[in-house]
Amino acid sequence: MPEPSPLGHLLTEQTNPASEGIDRLDTVRILEVINDEDAKVAPAVRAEIPNIAQAVEAIVAALRKGGRLFYIGAGTSGRLGVLDAAECPPTFHVPPELVQGIIAGGERALWRASEASEDDPEAGERDLAARGFRPPDVLVGIAASGRTPYVLGAVRAARRMGAFTIGLSCTPGSELARAADLAITPLTGPEVIAGSTRMKAGTATKLVLNMISTAVMIRLGYVYGNLMVNVQPTSVKLRDRARRILQRVTGADEDESARLLEAAGGDVRVAIVMKRLGAGRAEAQRVLETAGGRVAEALRHGQVSH
Repeated sequence: MPEPSPLGHLLTEQTNPASEGIDRLDTVRILEVINDEDAKVAPAVRAEIPNIAQAVEAIVAALRKGGRLFYIGAGTSGRLGVLDAAECPPTFHVPPELVQGIIAGGERALWRASEASEDDPEAGERDLAARGFRPPDVLVGIAASGRTPYVLGAVRAARRMGAFTIGLSCTPGSELARAADLAITPLTGPEVIAGSTRMKAGTATKLVLNMISTAVMIRLGYVYGNLMVNVQPTSVKLRDRARRILQRVTGADEDESARLLEAAGGDVRVAIVMKRLGAGRAEAQRVLETAGGRVAEALRHGQVSH
């Protein structure tokens, strides 16, 4: 008699009645079924906002004390964590060490599946240690199934050292949810293709990670209004964006914005403070430093020495 499947009970492994017989549908109807299922993702994520908010507050508190944010996962979950971490430096001009993504199987697993590596809990612990993870840091373990041994090994190791841990999965009452200090569990339901968690579960994971990193950076002052004032102008597109941000915030024309950006050493925040407070570069940098890098705070309370 065969042993019962250890995964068959998972919500992410169930078959979806809405997509039964999808292989017999025409192309338009196949896409409609997928789209109908995708429409269920955002409400599932919205139901988790109270938990996501707790995660954001915990991460903000940790980063203000010198901690860092780590994502860890295997397969699709790992790739999504690495992607979100990689987007933080160009978007918010933070050092690459501040938000880090770890994937089972290492860098090669980003473009070539290495799913067998997810079954080793000790590898998760080793990879976390190799990055220099320490108690002030925060770890987000990502596993759609909520039972990936690699992720569980890392989360348990982080908790043993006293670090705050968050478990992001799409399975109710998962092992990961129980292992972490805080659980985020958007219930996206069975996939269109049974078990293919790169679909709805992957979409929900990306939404949650985007929400976490964006809200954290907003709370830390790396956004002014809804503008990306910490953007690194390292390409033609980003230099153009930086100039447009300066025009919008300061009222300067295109030529003056270009000059301001150059005078500020490419730092949009410094350029804004220079223009709005009539300060030189060094003085604007001082005011910003006093304001913790927050443009709104610098403009509200900044005093320029003349």
